Amino acid sequence: MIKTLCAKIGICGLTMLIPGLAWAEDKAKWNLQEPHTAVAREMYDLHTIVLVICLIIFVGVFGAMFYSVIKHRKSAGHRAAHFHENTTVEILWTIIPFFILIGMAWPATKSVLAMRDTSSPDMTIKITGYQWKWGYEYLKGEGDLSGIADGVQFYSVLATPHDQIYGNAPKGEHYLLEVDNPLVVPAGKKIRLLITANDVLHAWYMPAFGVKQDAVPGFIRDAWFKVDQPGTYRGQCAELCGKEHGFMPIVVEALEPAKFAEWAGSHKTAAAPAATAVAAAAGPEKTVAGKATGDGKGTYEKVCSVCHAAGVAGAPKFGDKSAWAPRIATGADALHNSALKGKNAMPPKGGMTTLADADVVAAVDYMVKAAK
Repeated sequence: MIKTLCAKIGICGLTMLIPGLAWAEDKAKWNLQEPHTAVAREMYDLHTIVLVICLIIFVGVFGAMFYSVIKHRKSAGHRAAHFHENTTVEILWTIIPFFILIGMAWPATKSVLAMRDTSSPDMTIKITGYQWKWGYEYLKGEGDLSGIADGVQFYSVLATPHDQIYGNAPKGEHYLLEVDNPLVVPAGKKIRLLITANDVLHAWYMPAFGVKQDAVPGFIRDAWFKVDQPGTYRGQCAELCGKEHGFMPIVVEALEPAKFAEWAGSHKTAAAPAATAVAAAAGPEKTVAGKATGDGKGTYEKVCSVCHAAGVAGAPKFGDKSAWAPRIATGADALHNSALKGKNAMPPKGGMTTLADADVVAAVDYMVKAAK
């Protein structure tokens, strides 16, 4: 009989353990993401410590309360005691919370100071939030990263197919968390971020790094991270920034320093012809017929469609004749000039300064043709 009882207890214990193991395997659904930087680990540990302290206080307070209610109820024959004050108790319930708060504030203060220490970075990257995409510009590398990626810049836009968004195709593994151009950084290096915005408030949020910094138009905020190991990490804009706020994912790809140097070299090489063309041309490149030779359709799909496809941020919607009519009336030169030099919320060349003038002009002509 005892053996049977022990067997039943063992089976019950195993039955309870299996869901626990499954939960531990998928704990990111219920807890913070697994940390991959020193600061993120400090935040994770601090979160756990404070949660445990709160749990102990909760159990202690409510345990004492329910014990008193049940054991000292009137139906059990207990009568309420009459007293005015207890100096000892009052001192204890003042001193004990004070030391609990000090115990929590000490590691919290250390973590906050570590989060704000952006000194001595190995690389500095400027991040600009747009409706609804991110712009990245590699400003300066230090030490062995000096000059490796300086000047590289690009946009990072949602890459999830529209068929998935509108329910016409099965959703992929990284639905709404995938981009065309991830931010690429070297693993094991301190990366300083200079974060701003071009239009409205955004927030660059990467949970695995312990980084969440508002992007404010007209202001520069800084943050930093140092990724432990190579990998792909995902986050999102964490500030309500308009109707497509949910379509602003962040993807960071950490590479070994040698592979990062290869990546940076290939991007600098690819950007060089476009930059040379921009610097050399006094105006748009023309054919004999007087039309721009750039790739209008390709430039529109890669850059302009982010705003013009939906008609957001003050941009006239692609193909909308009524929206384009007053702009077309200003003349082709005025439209080209606005696209090249920027106007209102639109930055010069849509923020992609390495684009050839001819491509920008061709993209404008392509959109104008579609609106006629």
